[in-house]
Amino acid sequence: MRRVVARIYTTLERDDLVGQVTSDLQQKLGVDRVLLYYFYSQWKGRVTFEVLSDPQFSIFGATGPDECFNDEYAALYLAGRVRAIADIETEPIAECHRDFLRSMGVRANLVVPVLIPQGLWGLLVAHHCQSVRPWSEADIAAMQQGAETLAIAPSVRGGVEA
Repeated sequence: MRRVVARIYTTLERDDLVGQVTSDLQQKLGVDRVLLYYFYSQWKGRVTFEVLSDPQFSIFGATGPDECFNDEYAALYLAGRVRAIADIETEPIAECHRDFLRSMGVRANLVVPVLIPQGLWGLLVAHHCQSVRPWSEADIAAMQQGAETLAIAPSVRGGVEA
């Protein structure tokens, strides 16, 4: 019983932290959507948290295109890759990735990995849907700080599922 209560407490602590980080980032960046894409198994994940400028932008529970996120992309994020796309229509990206972003109404995309000792825990993502968005160094630094805040939290580092 004690282990069950401890796990519940850790999960609630983690959820509160992720909610706070995504909310702070959405306000700071002034974007339409900030989300956590959590990997529940090898390169399979889903949107488990989101903060929105408007409910119409919700993609809660969405999964990524499996054919696009493969070992090659995972290796880049495992190495700390930050991907800032100001305009998905002009950026040289894989067509399946562009189609996937279009399907979610994304026009600009900023992705930062959440890395824990066990590997790639998730992706912290900012989406701007209404227009192109050149990402500043400050935007990127804020997202990296948010990802680091999550990565060092005991409730995340312990590997509790999101």
